[in-house]
Amino acid sequence: MVDIVVASVVLLVASPILVLVALIIRLTSRCPVLFRTWRAGLCGQPFLLLKYRTMYCSVEPQSRITAHNDPRITRFGALLRRTKLDELPQLVNVLRGDMALVGPRPEDLSIVRDHYEAWMMESLMVRPGLTSPGTLLAMHLGDKIISDTSPEQDYLEQLLPVKVALDILYVRSKCLKGDVSICLDTASAIFRSIRRKPIPLPGRYEEAKEFMLAQRRPR
Repeated sequence: MVDIVVASVVLLVASPILVLVALIIRLTSRCPVLFRTWRAGLCGQPFLLLKYRTMYCSVEPQSRITAHNDPRITRFGALLRRTKLDELPQLVNVLRGDMALVGPRPEDLSIVRDHYEAWMMESLMVRPGLTSPGTLLAMHLGDKIISDTSPEQDYLEQLLPVKVALDILYVRSKCLKGDVSICLDTASAIFRSIRRKPIPLPGRYEEAKEFMLAQRRPR
């Protein structure tokens, strides 16, 4: 209920921004305004995630992971990504019940199928969200460890396991107070990103690394 009420209010308040962004995309590109992609939802069930389009629609599909200087990103798309405005249409996913405001970020179906280890599946036991501790980690580390030459490999090997571990720790201690704290930390991280200031590591980062290593030890 909290998710639905908050998403409805934010959509109403942000409606002028939503219309403006859609108009700019439409005027600067012949592509559809919205980008729809299949993601893994609650219990791994697929759903169509909505985003504002930030890439040229004429390019050939390449990496599933977007590098910082990815040539597929439009100039306006880069601004949307830095400010996270491209994620606003996912409030509609929240109203549909596909997502929550806070929860593990929904992953590409093929990445879940091909690269999730057994212990990672616990992160799928709640609805995916707009933000999470793993999201904050990606905002902190993304541009530092994901190269322009091998973004997908860098993501799968260096970021994904710790990100999922952080989100599992969140799932195990999920509460309203914690969700509010994550939302505030996310807002702070977005403002710091806009001002091009360093984004701090999320809490429990070291604990998440230890948890990940423990899951991978032979038993």
